Amino acid sequence: STALPFSIAIVVRSPRVVGVSVLARRLEVPWGVAFLPSGSALVAQRKSGLVVLVSPAGRETVVGRVPGVADQGEGGLLGLAVDPDDATRVYAYLTSTRGDNRVVLLRVSGGRLSLQRTLLTGIPSGRRHNGGRIVVGPDGRLWIGTGDAGDTGRAQRRGDLGGKILRIGRDGSVPADNPFGTPVWSYGHRNVQGLAFDSAGRLWATEFGQDTYDELNLIRPGGDYGWPLVEGKGGDPRYVDPQVVWRTDDASPSGLAIVGDVAFVGALKGR
Repeated sequence: STALPFSIAIVVRSPRVVGVSVLARRLEVPWGVAFLPSGSALVAQRKSGLVVLVSPAGRETVVGRVPGVADQGEGGLLGLAVDPDDATRVYAYLTSTRGDNRVVLLRVSGGRLSLQRTLLTGIPSGRRHNGGRIVVGPDGRLWIGTGDAGDTGRAQRRGDLGGKILRIGRDGSVPADNPFGTPVWSYGHRNVQGLAFDSAGRLWATEFGQDTYDELNLIRPGGDYGWPLVEGKGGDPRYVDPQVVWRTDDASPSGLAIVGDVAFVGALKGR
C-alpha cells in the first residue's frame, strides 16, 4: 500500500545465515535506487519527485526534487542510473506533467540536485503500466524499460515507444546499430519492470503478465516478445519465448539484479 511508510534494507546472505539490516526509514514509495562510488545510494521517491541520498551508515539527506514530475497512478519519479564515468551525472525516468514519460539528465553535486537537460520524450504514460527502469549497459548506452500505458496495441507498434525496451546514447542520440533506426531495441512487452546484464553482457528483463504468467526474458535485438498476442511461452517462432515464467498470483516481479550470474527478482505477492 502506498499509504504505508517504506524502508530500505540490505540482505546479507551466506550459506548458513540470512540477515536484514534496515538503513533508512520514513521514505514514501521509494522506487529507483542507484549507487554512487562512495557506497551511498540515491533513492527516487515516486510520488513526490524527491531524491534522497542514503549513506552506508543509514544517514538520509534530501538532495532535491526533480521538477516536472506528475504523481499519476503507477507513474511519477521512477528509475535512476548513475553515469559510470561521472558520478555527478544521474539519469532519471519520470512521468511528466506534460503528459508523457521521459528520460532526463540530472546533476547531483555538492549535495544538491539540478535538472540539466531532457534526453528522450514521447514515451506513453497512463495510470498504469509506465515501465520506468533505466540502466547504463556495459556498452555505455542507456537502456530503458517502458510499459504499454494501458493500451495493449502499443506493444506491437514499432513506431510507438510504449511496451518496449529502448536503447539510446547518454546524450540522447539513437545508436547506429539499433535494429530499427529508432530508440526501440525490442518490442511486444507489457510492462518492463527490471533490467540487468549478466557477465556475458546479455540483457535480461522482468515483465508483468496479465492473467497467466509473469516473465523473465533474455533480450534480443529486434525481438518481438509477443504481447498482447502471447503471454508466457507460446511456442510460436514469430515471438521470443521467456526463459522463466511463473503464475501471476505467485509474485509480481519488479526490480532485477544479477550477481555472479544469479538473477535476483524483487517481487510482491499481493500484500
